[in-house]
Amino acid sequence: MTAIGATKLSQAAEQAAAMNAATAAASASGTSTAAAASATGTNALQSLGSNFNQFLTLLTTQLKNQDPTAPVDSNQFTQELVEFTGVQQSVQTNTNLSQLISLQQGSQVLQSAQVVGHRATVTSGQIALQGGSGELTFNTVAAEPVQIAIANSAGQTVRDVSLTSQAGANTWTWDGRDNAGNQLPDGAYGVAVETGTSNAASNAVPFSVVGTATGLTNGTGGLQLQMGALSVGLANVEGIAAK
Repeated sequence: MTAIGATKLSQAAEQAAAMNAATAAASASGTSTAAAASATGTNALQSLGSNFNQFLTLLTTQLKNQDPTAPVDSNQFTQELVEFTGVQQSVQTNTNLSQLISLQQGSQVLQSAQVVGHRATVTSGQIALQGGSGELTFNTVAAEPVQIAIANSAGQTVRDVSLTSQAGANTWTWDGRDNAGNQLPDGAYGVAVETGTSNAASNAVPFSVVGTATGLTNGTGGLQLQMGALSVGLANVEGIAAK
């Protein structure tokens, strides 16, 4: 791996670690988001209802005590009643919409849960080490030298491999070991793939990560597919294999 490639890998690993932390936080808060929105709508309705009742009380009191020779303009009160009713209906509509969105998201989670246990191919800057094994795929136009580097969450390269690709589709499987032969714990590790040798100019190679879907979470950023410790948005899922 060239010096430039190592720097890119370190940066990618740090960014991936930050994204994982953000995803975890979003997933943890996602369950309460819909409930919070519903509670906000309920509180708004209660507040508006209290204000509306106060308005009616003031209206009734004013009508009872108005000067017979100078009655209150009924059109003004009618307009205010219409405005209060419109606001009340708007708040209720927003509350119902929040509940509908929550139900829809729950339905998506239930439907998407059917992919759990299936092999998934995703676009990610990290490789999922599951059960001591990780896999990625890439394509090269011709057979050529390829370098693959794996980094931990601190951006430190723990494994680098040099190989010769074949023209077309290639699959590389990581045995989960570092350069010293030590077995690393399962998790999400930064990964970079480049063509060229360590002494020549290199080019990044687009790749896909393959792993087993282990769950789905509904965070503030939308549904996230879990592949062990790796989380990716459903928009980054390239395919799900049948069992």
